[in-house]
Amino acid sequence: MSETQKYLTISALTSYLKRKFDADPYLEKVYITGEISNIGRRRGRHLYFSIKDPNGNALISAAMFSYASRLKFKPEEGMKVNAIGRIQIYEPSGTYAIILEQMTPDGIGELFLAYEQLKQKLAAEGLFDLPKKQITTFPKKIAVVTSPTGAVIEDITRTVQRRFPSAQVVLFPAVVQGEKAAATLIKQILRIDNSGQYDTLIVGRGGGSIEDLWAFNDEKLARVIAATHVPIISSVGHETDNTLADFVADRRAATPTAAAELSTPITLEQIVSRLNELQIRLNLRMKQIIDVRQQRLERVARHVIFQQPDRLYTGYNQRVDQLAHMLTQSIQQRLTTKNHEIKALVQRQLQIRKILLQAPSQKVKLLAAKLDLMSPLKILSRGYVLIEKDDQLVRTIKEVHIDDHVNLRLQDGTAEAKIIETSDLKNE
Repeated sequence: MSETQKYLTISALTSYLKRKFDADPYLEKVYITGEISNIGRRRGRHLYFSIKDPNGNALISAAMFSYASRLKFKPEEGMKVNAIGRIQIYEPSGTYAIILEQMTPDGIGELFLAYEQLKQKLAAEGLFDLPKKQITTFPKKIAVVTSPTGAVIEDITRTVQRRFPSAQVVLFPAVVQGEKAAATLIKQILRIDNSGQYDTLIVGRGGGSIEDLWAFNDEKLARVIAATHVPIISSVGHETDNTLADFVADRRAATPTAAAELSTPITLEQIVSRLNELQIRLNLRMKQIIDVRQQRLERVARHVIFQQPDRLYTGYNQRVDQLAHMLTQSIQQRLTTKNHEIKALVQRQLQIRKILLQAPSQKVKLLAAKLDLMSPLKILSRGYVLIEKDDQLVRTIKEVHIDDHVNLRLQDGTAEAKIIETSDLKNE
């Protein structure tokens, strides 16, 4: 072999090493522990970072694909982890890295760390500090979101029936454990809240491990519970168990029985007892009021006005008589004054009328005299006669003929005549 043939290209060397890495059974599944470094490199759904020794002497690149579905906690800078993966060489750059399949926090459980991280996140947003809604004192309908087969619904129904029988308990069955649990819980809670028919909502399940209760630590479920309008009582696990649903709910109950008691703040017996107490207090108060009013009535009845009632209106009668007399005098004075005013007004009107009619009267007399001079009757008084034929005045000789009958109007009467002869003065 020549000296030249001993040299390899970088690609050939890297390819050779990659085959060695891929064929080595010890590198197929490697368990490592260390601290997370350079956590900021995220590309879409994939996570790129480094894992280094705590003392900082060694470091290896790491990658986890679709990390959101693989991890329940949030990786943070400096966090110590235990990881499992395979060693792989990236040929284009000749670097090697560990491709992770699993990663858990070192020293504490993965779910517990995820719980604490989400709890801190929601607390920082103020989701736990929102005003809590008041539980209805006299509920009509109580909704319960839980498993239909567990003891939770039985305990709640029995307790509500004992404490407040008029309240109706309605079960909304849901899956309370596993991957589908959070989605079914959210669906039923929104269904109840949107209906607007329920006074209180109880959501929960019995006890279990953190894995069993994990659905109640779902971030979306926590936000839905915080945003509902109906008051929610959370009853998840035992008294020592705490889930995010407990922190965002309006009230937290350690057991289903306690949740039922919280949903019925006042029992029927307490209501009856309170009503009896109020009835007694009302009767005593009414008796006190009646006694006081009776004493006041007796004092009023002994008043001099009721003993001599005429005193009440004697002064008023005198005053009325006085005012009536004054009113009569005033009316008479006004009438007298008005009569004088009317007489003076009539007198003035007569004088004005006399003055106004004097000139026209003289004018009428003058015109009457002129008219009298022109009157036919005045002419008749001087010996003249008016001749009428067929009710028409005869003015010329041509209007009459011999043997015509005519009427003669004289000053003091009429006469009938016959024309015997006519003559025309113009022809003479």
